[in-house]
Amino acid sequence: MKKHVLSLVVIATLVMSVFAGCGSSSKKANDNKAAEGTSDYKIAMITDSGDITDMSFNQTTYEASKAFAKDHNAKFSYYKPTEDSDEARIASFNNAVADGYNVVVVPGYLFANMIKSVAEANPDVKIVALDCGEGDFSNDGSYKLPSNVCCFTYAEELSGYMAGYAAVKEGYKKLGYLGGQAVPAVIRFGYGFIQGADAAAVEMGVAKDVEVKYIYGGQFYGDESITAVMDTWYKGGTEVVFACGGGIYTSACEAAVKAGGKVIGVDTDQSGTIAKTYGDDSLCITSAMKGLTPTVNTTLQAIFDGKWDTYAGKFSNLGLVSGDDPSKNYVQLPTDTWSMKNFSVDDYKALVKDMFDGKVTVSNDTKTAPKTQIKVTTFDKIH
Repeated sequence: MKKHVLSLVVIATLVMSVFAGCGSSSKKANDNKAAEGTSDYKIAMITDSGDITDMSFNQTTYEASKAFAKDHNAKFSYYKPTEDSDEARIASFNNAVADGYNVVVVPGYLFANMIKSVAEANPDVKIVALDCGEGDFSNDGSYKLPSNVCCFTYAEELSGYMAGYAAVKEGYKKLGYLGGQAVPAVIRFGYGFIQGADAAAVEMGVAKDVEVKYIYGGQFYGDESITAVMDTWYKGGTEVVFACGGGIYTSACEAAVKAGGKVIGVDTDQSGTIAKTYGDDSLCITSAMKGLTPTVNTTLQAIFDGKWDTYAGKFSNLGLVSGDDPSKNYVQLPTDTWSMKNFSVDDYKALVKDMFDGKVTVSNDTKTAPKTQIKVTTFDKIH
């Protein structure tokens, strides 16, 4: 099986830093009145098909970019494309440039075609793309990034594995995976989740009792039809669902609340947001995270420090960088809000160390589903 490989040089550089839409986008979103700032760099963020209130990928990227700009006296704005199309994203980029922005941060694979269309024509505008990999630009890896672009992907299979492993160790035996669209990052999360659940079940001798239901919603937001499927799952005995894909988690949460079930968050620590939204502090048992904020902070800092060459024209994959301090890793579970009882923080740290040392290996193959001893039932996508 294909194993995950880290871009060590870029990751080492990143670790030195503190880890701390849709229609003609002819104008910026209404609340974009950021401080004018004094920096020569002006930072813009463009949303993908979601919004800055998705409590996930867009929101985290937006908040990280805005906070960095504020801390560095730089002007900041975000742009929401008027529809989910390459043309609308290109229009948003062109509007940002016309408004004087020379650093553009974009989240997700949807921006690959935009980058291919605008990067070379705007060599003085630096583009930082999160979750946008080589495969999003060309099937054979032949596309060469212009020197004013850098792209980051994450080893989602590793944090997915951690979440699946933790859930089974905590005592859950009936698991579900609700993905958004079946794109590589979402698949890696899901297949990692299955691998982790299987490993824990085998270790505990309960593989015959553990099962995972697996489905893609076909979109990155929840709706009535997705919630209906989740209702069926929870009523049928599913105890916890890993909801992975922007705002799709809302459907899992709505169904879980009604049935007394649990969810696992994604991308960021969603426990607080989910607790506040649904009035249940125990609804989210953990989150499979990836380091969006530190990536934004470190890359923008490099731009401001005149060290753009560290990232210029590069694709970088970020994962584990420490076996002793999980908080330094770019894929992790949150320990500050830890609520699990049977699987402790020390247990988690031991797992991470074994993963870092190579004692535990996780496939990042997105073409073939993992072979398991637990039962995995895959359903057709909902939309």
